[in-house]
Amino acid sequence: MTPSVSTNRQTHARDPRHALGRRGEELAEEHLRRSGYSVLERNARTRYGEIDLVVRDRHALVFVEVKTRRIGRSQGAPREDQAPLAGLGMRQRARLRRLAAAWLADRQRSRPFAETVRFDAIGVVLDVGGRLREVEHLENAW
Repeated sequence: MTPSVSTNRQTHARDPRHALGRRGEELAEEHLRRSGYSVLERNARTRYGEIDLVVRDRHALVFVEVKTRRIGRSQGAPREDQAPLAGLGMRQRARLRRLAAAWLADRQRSRPFAETVRFDAIGVVLDVGGRLREVEHLENAW
């Protein structure tokens, strides 16, 4: 028996990792808006999975992967192995490309014209209290 969608949402709501990811996505979205991007979709569902953010930068349609980490209050900057973007490997990059292709192929979606497509990554670091410590935006990450 497969769980219902509402059961999955309830489970996600109680999962601290999911809550951390959602908080990071909210902060990444705020960062992008302040930087002049237009947010087209957040948590865009495709048949292959979910894209964290789809945004528009002047001439580019941008697919954004957001990674969030929590570090202790007494720690300074995150160690290299704690840096959110350190974990972005080839598999994750291939996955985002596959998701973007599915998003672009979906005829039911309104797709704005763009001169180019770009893949960005945003790393968000929070302290244990959930306060923002750092946002790293890597444009054209791959």
